[in-house]
Amino acid sequence: MKGPVSQFIIEHYKHFNAAALVDAAIAYEQQLLKGNKMMVTLAGAMSTAELGKSLAEMIRKNKVHAITCTGANLEEDIFNLVAHNHYKRIPNYRDLTPAQEMELLGEHFNRVTDTCIPEAEAMRAIEQHLFKAWKAADISGNRFFPHEFFYKILLSRDLEESYQINPKDSWLLAAAEKNIPLFVPGWEDSTCGNFFASYCIEGKLNASTTKSGIEYMMSLAEWYQKETTGSQIGFFQIGGGIAGDFPICVVPMLHQDLQLDHIPTWSYFCQISDSTTSYGSYSGAVPNEKITWGKLLPETPKFIIESDATIVAPLLFAYLLNW
Repeated sequence: MKGPVSQFIIEHYKHFNAAALVDAAIAYEQQLLKGNKMMVTLAGAMSTAELGKSLAEMIRKNKVHAITCTGANLEEDIFNLVAHNHYKRIPNYRDLTPAQEMELLGEHFNRVTDTCIPEAEAMRAIEQHLFKAWKAADISGNRFFPHEFFYKILLSRDLEESYQINPKDSWLLAAAEKNIPLFVPGWEDSTCGNFFASYCIEGKLNASTTKSGIEYMMSLAEWYQKETTGSQIGFFQIGGGIAGDFPICVVPMLHQDLQLDHIPTWSYFCQISDSTTSYGSYSGAVPNEKITWGKLLPETPKFIIESDATIVAPLLFAYLLNW
């Protein structure tokens, strides 16, 4: 039985991007009913936008089976978990002068659109826990993926007393508790990735302690082959960039580079984006372009919702959760 939010969407979302949202949600649900799985990719600042309020429940209800995200989305969910009360929202961010931006910097607030992340309470607090985990691995000679260190910190429960939001609203905590596969390409392009690099430069850690992006691709290839032996996997992309580009390429790599002819393409594709197809923009490319790269087939259900993901994704997830 669909809840009031779902019923509202069905009744009122009839045309254009609104209709595409409903069509994509219905097709996503059909994928799950067939026993297929779903990869969700997170670009932009979805964690700071608190997408965890709906995404965490999607993970708990087995409607998301793997996530590829940027390093920023990985860390910003845990930043919000422990420092939410110290965040500063600036609704009139478009009106800020360069001098006012400098004032925020002086107060150690890093702005993401209308939301400022507090450096001391969020970034530096998590840095301390990460360094301990990195150092322990370094000393023991063990190597882990970036997200595995975050999983270890969360599952240790060391942060529980610092939680400032309902932990049910943390998608990363939900992912850690279910131990779903996470892939974080380009992790070094993040605040915590910068922390790790600085410790390596100072000689306090070895760079090899954290596994690389190439190893992430190898892990993704292994996961994809294993999970498609009895079902197929759909691809739900929020935003563009490396979070989407990296994982979708695993299919043509398996086909064309490893010459494996039994690997199915992605069984579903949906992207929420406001990027347009111009100047060679891959993030704004229509789904059919992916057919030429061996990522999708002509009959693959394909959707593109040209809108704000902070509006669209929670509504689509609400439909899937029967809210």
